[in-house]
Amino acid sequence: MTTHVHPDMAGGLPAPLVARTVAVDPTTLPADLLSLLPADGGLAWVRRGDGLVAWGEVARLRTGGPERFAEADDAWGDAMAHAVVRDEVQLPGTGPIAFGSFAFADDSPAGGTLIVPRVVVGRRGDDAWLTTIEVGAVAAAVSPVPTDPPRPPGAVTMSPGGLDEAGWRAAVAHAVDEIRSGALDKVVLARDVVARTAEPLDPRWVLGRLAADYTSCWTFAVDGLVGATPELLVRSEKGLVTSRVLAGTIRRTGDDDADLAHAALLAHSSKDLEEHEYAVASLTRELEPFCSSTNVPETPFVLHLPNVLHLATDVTGVLRGADASSLALAAALHPTAAVAGTPTPKAVELLAELEQMDRGRYAGPVGWLGADGDGEWGIGLRSAELDADDPHRLRLFAGCGIVAASVPDSELAESEAKLEPMRHALGSE
Repeated sequence: MTTHVHPDMAGGLPAPLVARTVAVDPTTLPADLLSLLPADGGLAWVRRGDGLVAWGEVARLRTGGPERFAEADDAWGDAMAHAVVRDEVQLPGTGPIAFGSFAFADDSPAGGTLIVPRVVVGRRGDDAWLTTIEVGAVAAAVSPVPTDPPRPPGAVTMSPGGLDEAGWRAAVAHAVDEIRSGALDKVVLARDVVARTAEPLDPRWVLGRLAADYTSCWTFAVDGLVGATPELLVRSEKGLVTSRVLAGTIRRTGDDDADLAHAALLAHSSKDLEEHEYAVASLTRELEPFCSSTNVPETPFVLHLPNVLHLATDVTGVLRGADASSLALAAALHPTAAVAGTPTPKAVELLAELEQMDRGRYAGPVGWLGADGDGEWGIGLRSAELDADDPHRLRLFAGCGIVAASVPDSELAESEAKLEPMRHALGSE
């Protein structure tokens, strides 16, 4: 049963949602949860073998504009107030859940979506479970069904998106001029590249390669946005809030000794430390009203990924009360300085002028929301937007933080490094 629901309908989501979660022997599940996804698509949020995969669709809520987060959060809260839940596992991610993806910009036609799947398979350490969700019916447990292996995309060609390389370097130079004039401190400029595949794209091919190569990232697939993000916007779990800030990047060389030297340079780079400080201060400022206490490490650590090194800081806090859901927290934090700039309103205004493209849901919140409001939301980075009308076409995205010391050629090289995960994931070799 599939119900498509629009935000102007009473209640927003159908009622009552009936969910049943049962424990599953973890040894009966494949090591790669993504292999459970059907060939015609699915939903995913996995990291280091744990997480959630889902398929089928009980309901879909579309929202748009500045209130897209609040509309989705209210609709989910209303649906959970009337839900019938039998949860035999009682872990984060069990019971009824919704996967969500939201546009970066308030005026983007991409808007936002919450999807309530029919079947969810989850794993967390030594625990595993299966959840079934229906509307107004008894949810019966089902077993995962083996699927055909992912199909390779064949030859892949790339072409410029909104700006070619020369145009993007010019945009970086313009941004640097604005920063040096004192108009703002930092702006995060993104660029897109259009990929075409010889064969219709099987999203599972991309997801499997991303999950294998980027185990420390959160590999996701929600409503046509696929990727592996290293940046956790917010996790809310039983009153504890966690957020990972990434800002300041250097490309890896492939030589371990050289990369260790680069990591030391990154950790002491005034340009990258300045960029990182802006991002951490911005996130902490937005998080504090929701928390009775926060913990911000004095110095960042260097996060090692296969393609780049990042300056990273994990910010934690204790929620003040239980009213704010993980989606409400994500809405309050978005957009962070790490994906927009500082001051954020001015930076968003400038990047809209310079990028000459609609980011869609790139750099917007993507993740999942549970019945109690807890959940995990990443920033949709290292990602691609699938074309709903053309299975051979997708847009790849990358962004770079621009400050007064930025050099256009260096920023272009950094953007190429950030495009590498998706480019390699598409490779058919």
